[in-house]
Amino acid sequence: MLSPEQLQRIFSALHGEFAIAADAEITLECAPGQLSDALLATLPIYGVNRVSFGVQSFVDEEARAVGRLHTCAQTLADLARLRSAGIANINVDLLAGLPHQTADSWQTSLHVAIASNAPHVSVYMLEVDEDSRLGREMLTQGSRYHVHAVPEDALIAEMYQMACTQLAAAGIHQYEISNFAHAGFASRHNEKYWLRQPYLGLGLDAHSMLPGADGRPRRLAIPEDLTVYLEQRAQPQCTVVEPQAALEEAWFLGLRRNAGVRLDSLEREFGIEALAAYAAVLAGCQREGLLLYADGAVCLTAQGRLFSNEVFERFLAPAPGPIHTPVTEDLHSVLDPFFSVR
Repeated sequence: MLSPEQLQRIFSALHGEFAIAADAEITLECAPGQLSDALLATLPIYGVNRVSFGVQSFVDEEARAVGRLHTCAQTLADLARLRSAGIANINVDLLAGLPHQTADSWQTSLHVAIASNAPHVSVYMLEVDEDSRLGREMLTQGSRYHVHAVPEDALIAEMYQMACTQLAAAGIHQYEISNFAHAGFASRHNEKYWLRQPYLGLGLDAHSMLPGADGRPRRLAIPEDLTVYLEQRAQPQCTVVEPQAALEEAWFLGLRRNAGVRLDSLEREFGIEALAAYAAVLAGCQREGLLLYADGAVCLTAQGRLFSNEVFERFLAPAPGPIHTPVTEDLHSVLDPFFSVR
């Protein structure tokens, strides 16, 4: 939605303040139909080499029902225009749970996404919250956006599983709960969040996580209200991430990745006693078929990814009392007895 002139100001400011890596991944997010010819011609000049499209559905009736203005034909035309401009690293977002969506119509969206040769696909299951138009209507039991026609949770879960299976068969492999990619096309931006690496957010409602001199990370949040933002000159709210909170984040962010959480990495950062305190939680999730322990890593199972929020909540609850094992003892000798699957 920015003009070429506005993009030019942003990139000039960035290059004036930072050393930008030559191979930096630079992504533009947009909706199909927003890319003017002038803007598209500008993108390569500033190094934009990845575009993420908020498609949601390749079925026109479904997109229209939730106020989307684009059509399937328009989206495919935009993908062709991007490739002609030299940008082949493209993501398309799909949403399972739209009003009027059926297993058959979802199948159509999956087929079109695969046939489009987009190397990255994000698949989200509908979540109801007040930050979206559809969510607000559902929470207030309104009638706009066809909220009465939202599929049941069981069908949404079935559609998610269909996506996992069919995208994998097409070589677009899942690497995180909501993200699938051809080899070499995983989002470097998103990986920083899940691996708890430093990141800097600029502008209204932006968030950052930066290292502190005392070894404790800082999370920074810039106000989301424009008036407050201008009055405070974008002064962020700062929260120190204490060790227990950092450990919880390491669990629930790391478990989003198919590669899971490596126990030896957590041991080096937090110590064996901190990990052993979660042994009962890990064992319970493993018995319920939600977690798998193999090759030194804890991962969500396919069933666990469907109920990921419930799994993550267990790592946020007050942890059981620590098992007072000498820190010199091998980590796996403490945790192995809690797991029967290797």
